[in-house]
Amino acid sequence: MTSHLHALCFDANDPPLLARYWAGVLGWETSGDPSGGSTLLPNDDTGFRIRFLPTEEPKSGPNLMHFDLTSTSLDDQRETVARSLGLGGRHIDIGQLPEEGHVVLADPEGNEYCVIEPGNNFLADCGFVGALACDGSQEVGYFWSEALGRPLVWDQDQETAIRSPHGGPKITWGGPPLTPRTGRSRLRFDLAPPVGGDQRSEIDRLVSLGATRTGTGQDQTGAVTMTDPDGNEFSVLPGPVALPLQ
Repeated sequence: MTSHLHALCFDANDPPLLARYWAGVLGWETSGDPSGGSTLLPNDDTGFRIRFLPTEEPKSGPNLMHFDLTSTSLDDQRETVARSLGLGGRHIDIGQLPEEGHVVLADPEGNEYCVIEPGNNFLADCGFVGALACDGSQEVGYFWSEALGRPLVWDQDQETAIRSPHGGPKITWGGPPLTPRTGRSRLRFDLAPPVGGDQRSEIDRLVSLGATRTGTGQDQTGAVTMTDPDGNEFSVLPGPVALPLQ
């Protein structure tokens, strides 16, 4: 039994604002969050929540994760872009070439994401949330494959990708060169121990796979912070949590 990916967490200066934005982009429902932030619940096969957690720290540097949203046609891609801009998003330049078909946008707090052109073979069988694209090494791709019990669906030239057997988005790591870190990542995973498991046993298992526990205690919710082999922070929740979708 392995951890469940319970949520993708965004640090947010204005959690309700970002929750409304992403609810509008994705068509998901909003919910409260015990942290005082906001949560989005998926209505598709994504399989994890999105949590917006309050922080006073401003964004600095590019995020190490971003969504790749898919398109069924050029009109569909243009509609997603127009909807995003109407909700408060904006175009950004991260060095993409004019001949590239994807559109790079940022949400109201500067979190980057891509709207992928139709006909992308790698995401052909994925839903609207096609991928969570991460900066990371081959080693960290192997780690998360074992940690989440998700098979590798790509492993070439030090690039890796995993996907749940139930479908949903791919999680990808682009391999070297890795982006220099500029402080705490604004996007992080929340893991829940498997049904029938417990937090301590799951932490021990993750350590055996190459994770590191940071500190010795729990936060106010009982979660324990760890880092993966690339130094990315993630949290292990106190116990199993029912997911909207597996």
